[in-house]
Amino acid sequence: MNAKADVTLHLAQQPEADELLSRSPLAALVGMLLDQQIPMEWAFAGPYTIAQRLGADDLDAHEIAAYDPESFATLLSTKPAVHRYPGSMAKRVQQLCQYLVEHYDGDPTALWKDATTGKELLQRLNDLPGFGKQKSQIFLALLGKQMGVRPKGWQEAAGAYGEPRSFRSVADIKDPETLAKVRAHKQEMKAAAKAAKS
Repeated sequence: MNAKADVTLHLAQQPEADELLSRSPLAALVGMLLDQQIPMEWAFAGPYTIAQRLGADDLDAHEIAAYDPESFATLLSTKPAVHRYPGSMAKRVQQLCQYLVEHYDGDPTALWKDATTGKELLQRLNDLPGFGKQKSQIFLALLGKQMGVRPKGWQEAAGAYGEPRSFRSVADIKDPETLAKVRAHKQEMKAAAKAAKS
């Protein structure tokens, strides 16, 4: 299952950052990893910022995996920081890249190239450092909905995130309008959770 070559993602809402996400599967994976406890656009702009600071036009799993951990943490911490918790996220990004080097020769597309079912692909995503079930399902939905990676049963494996036009996650964001819909859904969920607590 190969990703579409002409995919255009709009997750960072910044042309250069989105261009990198669209052509670099590793950038998309790293953006997904960074997408926690900070606004989505900030998270998905992160890979572009990292590439710029590395003096590269793409991210390379081998290079990041082998980078001096302290220097890499500094790279992410330099203002404006790549994340609210740049030190711990630098460690996570390196762990992700080390895992990809060890298991997939540094090629993130190898995660889905020969995955025959959505369940198998979900398991592979779940095995990635820093990817829990929810993050894995959202990334699987993003692969299926926007990147043309659709192994058998991918929608079921992605759970609610795989539902067409569900506007629950980054998988459904294609423009400012869909971004607003996803934001609204998240606010509703937060409000419902708050109400359930009280």
